[in-house]
Amino acid sequence: MKFSLDFYYLLRMAGINGKGFMRVREFVKSKSPPGTHSERAIFFDRDGVINARILGGYVRHWNEFELLPGVAETLREIKQRGYLAIIITNQRGVGLGMMSEAELRAVHEELQRGMEQKAGVRFDDIIFCTDLDDSLGRRKPSPAMLLEAAEKWNIDLANSWMIGDSMSDIEAGHRAGTKTAYLVTPHSEEIPKATKVIHRLEDILRFL
Repeated sequence: MKFSLDFYYLLRMAGINGKGFMRVREFVKSKSPPGTHSERAIFFDRDGVINARILGGYVRHWNEFELLPGVAETLREIKQRGYLAIIITNQRGVGLGMMSEAELRAVHEELQRGMEQKAGVRFDDIIFCTDLDDSLGRRKPSPAMLLEAAEKWNIDLANSWMIGDSMSDIEAGHRAGTKTAYLVTPHSEEIPKATKVIHRLEDILRFL
């Protein structure tokens, strides 16, 4: 049993949303024959896209985490349209010893709780890399974390998006085979060649 995004759109127009919408979606997935269901996903960079970037530093604790405008609303809409929402983030601060992996996970759990309160949904996954060295092959711009997510969640990468505010985000998306959206911020210096250039996170909704 497999339905297009139009089916989920009709559910929403009929007033079935939030937890009811997600229950219908999970039921449909449970009835799909193995290997026939392929998810679409929106991959998000974290710092600069979900939360304010600390220039020259790292978000080490929840009280340093500043959620950016439009995140909760965009996440809710993306989920209602039937997409997975997955954060893909380099977190070198752990490798540098500036924070522990447990502290990083605690920040992410607070983010998930905040999204439940503000949007009624959570990110489906948060995949991070704490390596110091790009040559190890997992940090963006490597596509490794996106490919991990694709295998874990059975994602159709060609019909998914990577949203980021850096060259490495866009390169990772290109190398993984996703569409890409570059988010312009006050700290942008060079606009990479991306599928779309957006100035607010919620602008991505126009292209889904």
